[in-house]
Amino acid sequence: MTNTFIPAASPIIGEDERRAVDAVLMSGQLAQGSEVAEFETEFSDILVDGRASVAVNSGTAGLHLGLLASGVGPGDEVIVPSFTFAATANSVALTGATPVFADIEPDHFCLDPRSVASVVTERTVAVMPVHLYGHPADMPGLQKIADEHGLKVFEDAAQAHGASLNGQRVGSFGHFAMFSLYPTKNMTSGEGGMVTTSSADVERRLRLLRNQGMLKQYENELVGFNARMTNIHAAIGRVQLTKIWAWTEQRRSNARFLSENLTGVSTPLVAEGADPVYHQYTVRVLEDRDRIATALREEYQIGSGVYYPIPNHRLPSFRRIEDLPETEKASCEVLSLPVHPSLSQQDLERIVHAVNTLTKAGA
Repeated sequence: MTNTFIPAASPIIGEDERRAVDAVLMSGQLAQGSEVAEFETEFSDILVDGRASVAVNSGTAGLHLGLLASGVGPGDEVIVPSFTFAATANSVALTGATPVFADIEPDHFCLDPRSVASVVTERTVAVMPVHLYGHPADMPGLQKIADEHGLKVFEDAAQAHGASLNGQRVGSFGHFAMFSLYPTKNMTSGEGGMVTTSSADVERRLRLLRNQGMLKQYENELVGFNARMTNIHAAIGRVQLTKIWAWTEQRRSNARFLSENLTGVSTPLVAEGADPVYHQYTVRVLEDRDRIATALREEYQIGSGVYYPIPNHRLPSFRRIEDLPETEKASCEVLSLPVHPSLSQQDLERIVHAVNTLTKAGA
């Protein structure tokens, strides 16, 4: 009997989401409106301890507008990781500022404060960590460096909905934070992003920038963008908010099972005080990573992902000569295994059996 393919990610869209979309379609109010406003309020209350939230049409737009609203522009430098999706550095470059790449620490794949400190210059205005794979970055360590140099801290929380560090929710640390709502994230609105901030000025500028520079129709206060979220997308997001905690607990349960049973790979570590949400369950495969990924797919019908095989500083769009040894090492070793809430116990056991068999065979 052929096993059913286990995908690396599995967006969950059910009847609740369909009914919510149908209600918006029936209303005829499709563009940004009351659904978006309700989504923003609920996101604030449920995920970021009441911080103001501003919905936009993508995570990248959220980062871009957050940076602009915070005053980042030409001549500035923002320190970012190279080991992440390119949107982090892209958003900095799109403001006219320069992304400066720092290395990651090896245990959790997040920005290493020591590396950040080594690349601060007189042009540095901010540091923007990524809570990669759903694990919080070392916010106290990064904030200490920021305080010493008079820098702002921004958060790329694209993968970290609901994660916390020492009891404080991700998205409530920085001057602003961005959450992605792409289909494969821990929750989705179909496409979109949410920017959170404790600054009333940043919040107002975000609302202007996403809507052609106006809060009232035809009263354009500045040059802005069309980065609005639709009521359709917000309706999906509102339903997903009611399910995010149950899904998160299932991800954590799945991750525990994998960590307790996998051999032959280095399983994810959790920092003291951290409560990750396992957007990805990322192991290190010290030998033949690509062979194992191929065999998982072709021999065992199990999907996996390599996030990220080419560090940002080596992409043609940024091409920099940097000394980032932990970044380079991670890019050659990481492999993300399925951890999503749709996995059955049988799926989890198949994943463990396949990985353990393949790594033992390659030993």
